[in-house]
Amino acid sequence: MAVSAATSVELLIPDLARRARTASRKLATTTGEQRRVALEAMADVLSEAADQIVAANALDLSAADAAGVGAAMRDRLLMDHGGGAKLADAVREIADQPDPLGEVTDELVRPNGLAVSRVRIPLGVVAMIYESRPNVTADAAALCLKAGNASILRGGKEAINSNRAIAAALRAGLESTDVPADVIQLIPVADRAAVDVLLEQDEYIDLVIPRGGEGLIRAVTEKSRIPVLQHYKGVCHIYVDASADAQMATDIVSNAKVQRPGVCNALETLLVHQSAAPDLLPGIANALTESGVELRGCARTRELLGEVVVPASEADWDAEYLDLILAVRIVDDLAAAIEHIDNHSSSHTEAIVTSDDASAQAFVSAVQ
Repeated sequence: MAVSAATSVELLIPDLARRARTASRKLATTTGEQRRVALEAMADVLSEAADQIVAANALDLSAADAAGVGAAMRDRLLMDHGGGAKLADAVREIADQPDPLGEVTDELVRPNGLAVSRVRIPLGVVAMIYESRPNVTADAAALCLKAGNASILRGGKEAINSNRAIAAALRAGLESTDVPADVIQLIPVADRAAVDVLLEQDEYIDLVIPRGGEGLIRAVTEKSRIPVLQHYKGVCHIYVDASADAQMATDIVSNAKVQRPGVCNALETLLVHQSAAPDLLPGIANALTESGVELRGCARTRELLGEVVVPASEADWDAEYLDLILAVRIVDDLAAAIEHIDNHSSSHTEAIVTSDDASAQAFVSAVQ
């Protein structure tokens, strides 16, 4: 009798989770030096496997092109030879960080003489559920290992070939070390049912971290039996103050929107002080539109810039575009900018461009 996909997932995922739990117990007994050596070995194999990783990534890019994905999504998937080297470099940076385990963060002696200490220890097994970016596979596995945790990695189907190649290299790097390879588990199938089964493994998994769009994070939070560490989206703002330098404002805004529009800390809404707008906003808008950014603006923005701006709806102030689209609003003053951010921010990343120390301090103090 044929085994259905659902049945295979129901067998596969608990097995991965059990193996991760078993490996996590051995990992918890390792020293900081043993974990550092393991991370260095992982980085070495990532470097050696750069060509295979890039070839696997090419398969994902080809599938993405055939599916007609947008430029921002494709950028999140792309790994050239430089990207392969960056994976290894990032793992080595994690290896060089101080050992976080065993640190005493608080200590006191009770009146009865009982000594009580708060000490950093591993969580156990961490499941990461993420979309698009293959580099998360290496980053998440390395960070978890550094902190003494086994990891179960579930990337998106759009990067499945890249993720398999990266995970294989990471596990190969551990084969000659004191850390068992099973501390890194990649869910090798794209079946969505795998996530549902994963979120039921509260016997083996201690924490779930979803990383991706708001829909993914809400779905994980609603279904999980396991504690979830979540942040729903990145509606990020830059406020250009009355005293802002024109070139500085243009450079910062352009970089924040154009360099990597598909990342969660990319700029999504630009706020400009009304007194600075006539001098600064045309130059900023010109730089953005030359880079292919669609501007969606308030009435005052459209009056100033004309047809280069399409009307913004109320929904635009809450939008995480992850694309070359930017909402623009002219505000009366710093207080109005702070009020807008308070009403629409996702509390991810906010910035002010100003030459006035008092304005900078007021912004930093008020924006949560």
